[in-house]
Amino acid sequence: MDYGKFKFDEAQKAKESRRKTQNVGVKEMKYRPKIGPGDFDTKTRLVEKFLNEGHKVKITIMFRGRESAHPELGKKILDRIVEKLTDTAKVESAPKLDGRNMIMVLGPEKKAKPKSAESSKEVPKEEVVPSVSVEVTQEEG
Repeated sequence: MDYGKFKFDEAQKAKESRRKTQNVGVKEMKYRPKIGPGDFDTKTRLVEKFLNEGHKVKITIMFRGRESAHPELGKKILDRIVEKLTDTAKVESAPKLDGRNMIMVLGPEKKAKPKSAESSKEVPKEEVVPSVSVEVTQEEG
């Protein structure tokens, strides 16, 4: 066997296996305890988009000043996020207070992956039955 051909084939196999892998990154979204409803919805929508792409999302609640005396406010926000994303996310790391930040990690739910491309291929095609039309004419006579 030709060594050059062998090296080429190995490179092709390696390239193909790299192409099939999916890079799972960790995205981060930062919230504040006094976040408004519009900002909350926007950030949560982005978190949902990241999860649908297959990324893990680290959610950080940043406390400043006296806000750190009320960690229950941060916990309440994290609970709202989990409640809103129950079908697309699972909690990988429970909320924990780390200095002036409260951190939680969400991962994508396995069953939440949309399979629109594959489902369209699996739909069986209807059988086409040829139709025959017959004209009947009456003769006068």
